Amino acid sequence: MRRTVVGGALAALLLLAACGDDSGSTATSTSAEPADITMVVYDSFPTEGTPLNDALAAFTADTGIGVNLVVAGDAGTMVTKAVLTAGNPEGDVMWGVDNTLLSAATDGRVFEGDPTPVDDGDVCVNYDIAWFTDHGINPPLTLADLIDPAYKDLLVVENPATSSPGLAFLLATVAAQGEGGWQDYWRALRANGVAVEDSWTTAYYERFSGAGGGSSGGDRPLVVSYASSPPAEVVYADPPRDDAPTGVSLGTCFHQTEYAGVLRGTDHPAEAAQLVAFLTGVAFQQELPLTLFVNPVNPDVTLPDVYRQWAAVPTDPYTVDPAEIAANREQWQDEWTNIVLR
Repeated sequence: MRRTVVGGALAALLLLAACGDDSGSTATSTSAEPADITMVVYDSFPTEGTPLNDALAAFTADTGIGVNLVVAGDAGTMVTKAVLTAGNPEGDVMWGVDNTLLSAATDGRVFEGDPTPVDDGDVCVNYDIAWFTDHGINPPLTLADLIDPAYKDLLVVENPATSSPGLAFLLATVAAQGEGGWQDYWRALRANGVAVEDSWTTAYYERFSGAGGGSSGGDRPLVVSYASSPPAEVVYADPPRDDAPTGVSLGTCFHQTEYAGVLRGTDHPAEAAQLVAFLTGVAFQQELPLTLFVNPVNPDVTLPDVYRQWAAVPTDPYTVDPAEIAANREQWQDEWTNIVLR
């Protein structure tokens, strides 16, 4: 599963960060020998040992183009680094810029041309089913439910200035409450004991009580995560299980689309373009549901049964127009910081 400060706060976030077809043969290299290239990815992208990595190895075997992976942190940190190095990038392709961060990347001239959609999904509040059953409390269903005193001190969210799902959840509240209303909503969440972590990884695996089927030791039974987190809990359950220990509050969801693109300034634009084309082909896309737990954009991919059974499907997720995000993102992040963290 996947996982932003831009503009005047770029340098500060960088310091925080220290905390075609299936063969992809739609472009032709101009060099005599295909080059090794680097794909910059967020920290939940696997670097070895999964079918996704096997697909990249098959791309190399077919084209002669080696693919190295560089993990750049959470998606927000990744985009910030890319903006700071635009034109002199640390890689050739970047994977995983979502629609909440896309304007930061395009304004920063990160990509050579327009990036390509590669997957989509929804950021939603997840709940620990066993915790709510044991306490005789119904889980929250909507954003409005989360400020009810019944859920005091139960929710952990990610900081929208450093985390992609954190920003997506902030945008869900903006879409639901409107200007003026969302600020009051977050004041109410703060009064109701919301906890904040800088990254999805920390929030989910350290603070959420439902992670690992309840083995995490976390103290919060509500967490901002993904509609596709439940099938991940089934697939990786130890010992194995055939039901999901976590549920999804469908009235809290924000829809995300992720993109990949050739980084401006790459020394290997032809090879990079081949890789981006491959990333949308069936050979790679079919591995996304059970590795990154996102929806493939290629319509020829059939979803695995376990993913289709347990991934929640919001019927009316919140969205915000990309132009509105671009115009207001930094101000909203700053306002959120002043309301929640100060």
